[in-house]
Amino acid sequence: MYKSLDTRCVQCGYEPKNGEPRVQPIIQSTTFAYDTPEEMGDLFDLKKAGYFYTRLGNPTLGGLEDKISALEGGVGALATASGMSATTLAILNVCSAGDNFISLSTIYGGTYNLFNVTLRKLGIDCRFVNNHTPAEEIEALIDGKTRAIFLETIANPAGTVADFDKFAAIARKYGILLICDNTIATPCLSRPFEFGVNVVVHASTKYIDGHATSVGGIIVDGGNFVFKDNPRYPGFNVPDDSYHGMVFADCGAGAYILRARVIGMRDFGAQMAPFNAFLTMLGAETLHLRMPRHSDNALALAQAMKSHPAVEWVKYAGLEGDEDHERALKYLDGGRAAGMVSFGIRGGRKAASEFQKSLKLFRIVTHIADARSCVLHPASTTHRQLSDADLEAAGVPANLIRLSVGIEGIEDILSDVIGALDATLK
Repeated sequence: MYKSLDTRCVQCGYEPKNGEPRVQPIIQSTTFAYDTPEEMGDLFDLKKAGYFYTRLGNPTLGGLEDKISALEGGVGALATASGMSATTLAILNVCSAGDNFISLSTIYGGTYNLFNVTLRKLGIDCRFVNNHTPAEEIEALIDGKTRAIFLETIANPAGTVADFDKFAAIARKYGILLICDNTIATPCLSRPFEFGVNVVVHASTKYIDGHATSVGGIIVDGGNFVFKDNPRYPGFNVPDDSYHGMVFADCGAGAYILRARVIGMRDFGAQMAPFNAFLTMLGAETLHLRMPRHSDNALALAQAMKSHPAVEWVKYAGLEGDEDHERALKYLDGGRAAGMVSFGIRGGRKAASEFQKSLKLFRIVTHIADARSCVLHPASTTHRQLSDADLEAAGVPANLIRLSVGIEGIEDILSDVIGALDATLK
């Protein structure tokens, strides 16, 4: 393993042998041929490594999985069709009807709806807390059916930074799996396994791809959670009738991602396409170059906006004085907080509309975290399914505007945003 994360971005995931293509090839095939049924049977029984059907594995997907696992410091990864499918499979890998888990409420709106509505319909209860919820109140929500705690390193779009120390201590105390969505920070700014997290998920659609070309997700197993004889996880400790009677806890480090692949991915079929994996691999090669630029541009913009009369407040953890700044310094590389800046505009929804219409460089898109700057008003788009009370609970008030600051020249970024803010005052 290369010591430098920069080198891992460029080199990990694919190493050509003599005479092979220098770049990871796109293996656009659903199936893989073998000479004997015994060879294929050994693959199904996990007695040997290899590929037999792209839903469960493909060399191009495998390259991406190995790269992101190396960046996060994990023991294995699983590429999925989207960030939402990664999150769904991550939870369903440990939760069944009658189970529950704990989550921060300040999470991406689609994830909040998955947890608050869809999973409840499947009999899985989500118990929401926030960074400020006292540890004893969080512990009071834990019972024998609590299977996981879910965080976002940097919440989208609330901008809060997870209190890893508090939640990791609770997870360790009760033997509960700690899952973290590291989409906005990326492993270039934060590596949650270093702070006690056990499983990391990504919407690779965002910064990892970085160019708005490929929807995808990644689940990474830290290999640092012991399922063996833990009564919270019967699915890992009793023979699985659907997979040759395998006891997944006996597989040691990597048991989580193995079960996610051969049970979750097998049954739900939420695999990434090989071409998307190829494009995401290319994007990941420059992740270490882009994330500092995103962060530096975002900080400069947040500083400039802070005193503007059209702005009620600015939320960016990289700002000195921000309530999450100390956590940013502790958990994010150099306090760099990626390219997402959220702010409250004076005048509410009407002013939010006027501001967006006045922008030229920043485009209105249902997206975040690629090389190009973009803007969104969550209350009228991604979070429009939430009530005003739910919006407040999720840290997304109606006047919040989310800016995804790209890697363009900072002078053009400042001119565009400040000019649009000025226009709302006329």
